[in-house]
Amino acid sequence: MTTANWYGPAIGKVLGKQIDLVNDTIKVALVSGSYTPNRDTHDEWADVSANEVTGTGYTAGGKTLVSKTLTYSNTKDYWTFDAADLTWTSATVSFRYAVIYDDTATGKPLLGIVDFGSQSASNQDVAIKWEYFYQDPESSAITTDSGILRVSV
Repeated sequence: MTTANWYGPAIGKVLGKQIDLVNDTIKVALVSGSYTPNRDTHDEWADVSANEVTGTGYTAGGKTLVSKTLTYSNTKDYWTFDAADLTWTSATVSFRYAVIYDDTATGKPLLGIVDFGSQSASNQDVAIKWEYFYQDPESSAITTDSGILRVSV
């Protein structure tokens, strides 16, 4: 089962205007299972980078998110940060995590981490689709929606 979480320090940096989710260069890098995440104390790319994977079809530093949006739903009272899905084409790589970080801000702050469990690809496309399932609190229906981060107000 895939799980995704945000690094605690990231929220303060977004609210403190140190990170601009839409205008900064936000990247996603693949990281090996030798990395031990600490969402409370890890706050910069340097805390993770030694565990970044290498392999055919994968570029060091990861991929840049494109088509980023930050939108507000006034009918559901939440903000959603989203971007285009990512694909590493014909990749040969083993990884466990995808780490999202800001490549523009000082120190390259960490934003979030997705745990896929142990994964390997051999000359295959590795894709990340920014989509999740949730239970709508009003209708109780299970639904799918897109987004990297959703914050209710």
